[in-house]
Amino acid sequence: MFNHFLYFVEVLDINPAARALIFDLDGTIADTMPVHFVAYQNILKDFGIDFTPELFSTLAGIPAVGTIRRLNELFGTNMDPETIGFLKEAEYEKKMQLMRPVEPVVRLIKKYHGKLPMSVGTGGYRRLAWKSLEIVGVDRYFDILVASEDVERHKPHPETFLKCAEKMGVDPRYCQVFEDSDLGMQAAAAAGMMAVNVTAYYPVSIGKEMA
Repeated sequence: MFNHFLYFVEVLDINPAARALIFDLDGTIADTMPVHFVAYQNILKDFGIDFTPELFSTLAGIPAVGTIRRLNELFGTNMDPETIGFLKEAEYEKKMQLMRPVEPVVRLIKKYHGKLPMSVGTGGYRRLAWKSLEIVGVDRYFDILVASEDVERHKPHPETFLKCAEKMGVDPRYCQVFEDSDLGMQAAAAAGMMAVNVTAYYPVSIGKEMA
């Protein structure tokens, strides 16, 4: 169903011009996407929605409430975004311990901890984002996290990353973003930041189905 990346052939590193680093969380620091997918599937089956991996990939980076709104548009359903979004996040939390760290990104975080300002910019909820960072063992490397509750406009709007830059006290043009989704890359570009799609560093993988 989804790929768990096992090793990489290039070393992920920063742009020499970078003065601060911003990391997306889901799919970038932590391999949470299979867990999110299963949570959505379990909740949406009651509404007759065939939630496929292909559909999920088009929604990557969108918070749960926004995802439910988009699904209502696509399928003509009338789900309450807040209620169903909450149910999905509760289902996700039950399975969070299944997530794994994205090793090349975690190595980069440890390498530059204490050398450059770093922050996390995520479309997820703050409480669950901190829990994810704790599960993969990198929560102690971050003091700054901008989550869905902290912004009015989510990715691909640049607000999340611009708030990260503001909190770090670094001009956006000197910030480098690490992302895994198209929406996140668009947000970084709109913020005027350097950006790397970390999936390019995972060329060899094997599929592992999550039930």
